[in-house]
Amino acid sequence: MPSSPSPPSRTRALPKVLLHEHLDGGLRVPTLLQLLQARGLPLPAAAGQTAESLAAWFDANAHAGSLEKYLEGFGLTVAAMASLPALERVAFEAAEDALAEGAVLAEFRIAPLLFEPHGLPAEAAVEAMLAGLARSPLPLGRRSGLIICAMRHLPPAETERAATLALRYAGQGVVGFDLAGPEFGYPASDHASALQRVRDGGLALTLHAGEADAAPRVLEAARLGATRVGHGVRLADAIGTADQALVDEAIARGLHLEVCPTSNVHTGAAASIAEHPITRLWQAGVSLSYHTDNRLMSCLSQTDEAAALLAHTPLREADLVQMALQAAAHSFLPAAERAAAVAEISRRAAALGVPG
Repeated sequence: MPSSPSPPSRTRALPKVLLHEHLDGGLRVPTLLQLLQARGLPLPAAAGQTAESLAAWFDANAHAGSLEKYLEGFGLTVAAMASLPALERVAFEAAEDALAEGAVLAEFRIAPLLFEPHGLPAEAAVEAMLAGLARSPLPLGRRSGLIICAMRHLPPAETERAATLALRYAGQGVVGFDLAGPEFGYPASDHASALQRVRDGGLALTLHAGEADAAPRVLEAARLGATRVGHGVRLADAIGTADQALVDEAIARGLHLEVCPTSNVHTGAAASIAEHPITRLWQAGVSLSYHTDNRLMSCLSQTDEAAALLAHTPLREADLVQMALQAAAHSFLPAAERAAAVAEISRRAAALGVPG
């Protein structure tokens, strides 16, 4: 049964770790509106001309039951962010917002090559976002980091370009590499060469898998070297079936799933928070944590995500704290920072009277 609702202030105070947040899906609505106006970019007619009407447009898209509608907003955000001051601002504000929601560590991700059609070199885009995180309240390299994404539906040569970019900034705030974009029909194995090069260069891998495709894709990602998987919720389909070995292998590998429940509902990967696979996966012993994915597109914060899990699933505050501890342990930030985050999570949880 779901637990009794916690007061919003208490849920916000729960210690958190943010591992899965796309910068181009997490802008503040007023910031997006200002950036669009500054660049002279039009808004969709249905979005109106105010922050309130724009927020309502995103909310309607999130609840339209259509992946196409959900993704529509990225056309706006990428174009709005395609300047160096905008990229620095968005990264800075993302870290501010994560801290305000109780995050002790935060990793943000983006595909910098998306800005090239807007006339912005990918290298300059990365440097601007690193600059924003460097002056943020979650300092770059200590409490925040940047993950470079490649788009899996593009040719492997483009993934190689993204890998070269990520390796260039490894040790300067870039902490990992990801494959994002449409999953079904675009297996990660198509990009095995670039993924191996990234690993050989010392960068960690987190690959989107098991959201729009089946459970075996989660293990495919792990066998390609990923220590974390974005979403991974289809792994739950294997629990207690002839494919249980997939779950057992994920647990044996210590694979960590970055689960984004509300986003999964909005994109059709889950029917509701109550029916979301996160509970079954957690009860099966899979290492996982909860994240926002796209704060703007899904109209939520990490506190909202925590509150939804507490209200609609059997998960308790102690479960969410354990997820935060596991997320910290699986962060791509340096070992000393991970250890400090674990200690901070335990301290904050104890202050709230929650076992940690």
